[in-house]
Amino acid sequence: MRIKEAMIAFVTDESGQGITEYGAVLAFVALLVAVVFGFAKGALQTTLSQSFSTVVSQLNQLNAYSAGGGS
Repeated sequence: MRIKEAMIAFVTDESGQGITEYGAVLAFVALLVAVVFGFAKGALQTTLSQSFSTVVSQLNQLNAYSAGGGS
């Protein structure tokens, strides 16, 4: 009888269910992000490169402006 009671308790216990569901959702999101990056690699790479170039250009202009005394 003790084995039967232990098996019933094991099957009906849901204390670890939440973490399992969060893990499954996290795995799904990671897979979705990987697929999106895989399909949009070229376009995404171009967009990121242009964005970083714009930021670097603006930082260089700000540095030149501040080195020149702000005039």
